Amino acid sequence: MSKPPPNPSTTVLRTVRWLAVGAIVGLGAAWGVKFWSDSGTPPHAVATAAIGGPFELVDQNGRTRTEADLAGRFALIYFGFTYCPDACPTALIAISEALDRIGPAAAARIQPVFVSVDPERDTVAQMSAYVTAIDERLMGLTGTPEQVARAARAYRVFYRKATPQGSAEYLVDHTSLIYLMGPDGKYVAHFSHETPVERIEEALRRAVGG
Repeated sequence: MSKPPPNPSTTVLRTVRWLAVGAIVGLGAAWGVKFWSDSGTPPHAVATAAIGGPFELVDQNGRTRTEADLAGRFALIYFGFTYCPDACPTALIAISEALDRIGPAAAARIQPVFVSVDPERDTVAQMSAYVTAIDERLMGLTGTPEQVARAARAYRVFYRKATPQGSAEYLVDHTSLIYLMGPDGKYVAHFSHETPVERIEEALRRAVGG
């Protein structure tokens, strides 16, 4: 399928891999990005069995996607937004690098997924430009505000708009977790965007037997 016309922000997005490894990572705390620890166990109030569930969203090619599209494969699922300055690119690059580290055979058993929590700005074209700039293996999902809210509830993801003082643009405070889900759609493990790539790689090797 041919790619959509280039988004005006594509050139900037293609630099995100390099920006994410610099000092910009530290900005998240100042802007209130909400995330749990990378201990491997969600807060006691959230039962692991309750993470995940039905969703209906649209991918970066305009195709409707549901949880059925992930059946039979492991999935690394991250909720964020394309205008995120720090946690999101850091998490997505970590996913990409971990998949590279485990090799193509094992990586083929895992679908990386990026779900937008900013449907107002994250159009299909914007998602296409963004995920292509990071890793073409990524499935970028967006939808209506109602569709996004349902998907976020299924994965116990918090998000809300926030405008930093002195800024004309809003950001989105959000849970910054990478969920590893099994081929049966059940929760396996999670990592924060600050989890070292080596730990994610190790967990993926254990999961897929690589």
